Amino acid sequence: MPGASGVNVENSCEALCRNLVSQNGLQRETADISQSVLYTSLMGLLLVTDDEKEQLTLGSGRVGLRNIGNTCFLNAIVQCLSHTRGLRDYCLLKSYRHEKFSKEEAKLMEAFSQVLSGFWDVNEGDTIVNPRQFYNIFREAVPYFSGYSQQDAQEFLRFLLDKLHTEINRRPYVRRTGKDPEQKYTRFRISEEAAAMWKKHLERDDSRIVDLFSGQLRSSLHCSVCSHYSNTFDVFCDLSLPIPKKSFSGEVMLRDCLDLFSQEEKMDKENSPMCERCNRRTECTKRLSIQRFPQVIVIHLNRFATSRWSISKSTVHVSFPITNLDLGPYGPVDCGPVLYDLYAICNHAGTVNMGHYTACCLDENGWCYYNDSSVTPVSENQLQTNQAYVLFYQRSNSTATIRK
Repeated sequence: MPGASGVNVENSCEALCRNLVSQNGLQRETADISQSVLYTSLMGLLLVTDDEKEQLTLGSGRVGLRNIGNTCFLNAIVQCLSHTRGLRDYCLLKSYRHEKFSKEEAKLMEAFSQVLSGFWDVNEGDTIVNPRQFYNIFREAVPYFSGYSQQDAQEFLRFLLDKLHTEINRRPYVRRTGKDPEQKYTRFRISEEAAAMWKKHLERDDSRIVDLFSGQLRSSLHCSVCSHYSNTFDVFCDLSLPIPKKSFSGEVMLRDCLDLFSQEEKMDKENSPMCERCNRRTECTKRLSIQRFPQVIVIHLNRFATSRWSISKSTVHVSFPITNLDLGPYGPVDCGPVLYDLYAICNHAGTVNMGHYTACCLDENGWCYYNDSSVTPVSENQLQTNQAYVLFYQRSNSTATIRK
């Protein structure tokens, strides 16, 4: 049944605020404009105006996508993104038109928003949406996806988010000449070093995609010769997790995949980077952790393994929590619980060469199964299968500070 859903007024206010700031030639002094006095003041004024506006009224969203030639990978991912509320509302409100600074024309974002509009039309005139225009524009931007061969859904997601980000980047395009000089943060604490790197990232890449999906990984190296610790920080939009071999019980849990991803790895001299203190390659250990948690965390279960001669698929059943996935143990020591709730799953059935993608997504009326043009309700206890491939989780708590 159609239902009404109110859009968080902060989204539209944020777009207007950023626009006002840019028009007046002001520059943000911090990585997050919401922390500035100017932003807070403008938000207070704009919220009064926005509260008087009619809230966005939505249909059920339970609309299928036409398969236009081996495009199940696209259909499944688009359904998952359609149920990412922060992105959905941003697209339906066309907020990017007010805040984009990129010189690129937002052709792909317009086409993507048009698909989402077909899903959430309150009148629900069509029960199936044709994504052809969107797909054609995407293939122009990423020719790798041309043709009708089977594609990987996770690769498509990465390319799509990257292209959408490029079109709606709030940062004006600045031509870069050569490599940036390396900066040393050895006198800072880890949190300060990470914050400085994140701020540097936002100076070039700042969009709604970054707001929602981007996090920061910390890679910590420990030299076995001089015991020196060094850290590097990288931005991520999804976590690609290895799947361990079956345990004695025959069951693998998502926690096992996270443990394997973050466990300490020994590196020999040939494969290790230079030790900053020894000034040579030494044996060391490496460990990954999450330094900054995104609002939406996309978890890719790496089911496909490539060897020298072939690609194989793991069909191990990985059980995962529907609510209260706690990623706190994989973050900074003092971060506390960091909880996420599942809202979408991209599934892959079949083999490497003969496979099919579907999606399960959560809305106000429960879970629904999307198989191209077919849309059927599904119960929560049917979600746990050995076909789960990409999991979409939304941050549900705010007790642990998100590292800015």
